[in-house]
Amino acid sequence: MSAAGIPKMVPDPVGLNAEFYAFCAAGELRFQRCSACATWRHPPRARCAACGSDTSTWELASGRGQIYTWTITHRPLDPGFADEVPYAVLVVEMDEGPRLVGNLRGLAPSELRLGLPVEVVFEPVSDTVALTQFRPV
Repeated sequence: MSAAGIPKMVPDPVGLNAEFYAFCAAGELRFQRCSACATWRHPPRARCAACGSDTSTWELASGRGQIYTWTITHRPLDPGFADEVPYAVLVVEMDEGPRLVGNLRGLAPSELRLGLPVEVVFEPVSDTVALTQFRPV
């Protein structure tokens, strides 16, 4: 909830997304990994884009990566985030390969640079959902 008492929009995951968010809520970053060709994938899906296999496992990821790109929000679309502007939303290429989206923590948006090493941290929003955030390593 924001400082003004307006609740923030949060995901209401279903299906494979629910599994991803449940792992995050437990403090673990896990991605699907194809059982046939070992390709990591995110977002979760039923079939591997590399080989078409429908078998996969959820494997623990390192939680580390590098900033691939970002945007800085100055005018929030959701009033629940109004007290946080400006804030940076990052796309991070994880060491395992998939790209993951999350907000920046622990660094001013003006200090961002491409390739900056970061690690995931979790922001719990319910018993079943935690959001991915990133801080510099």
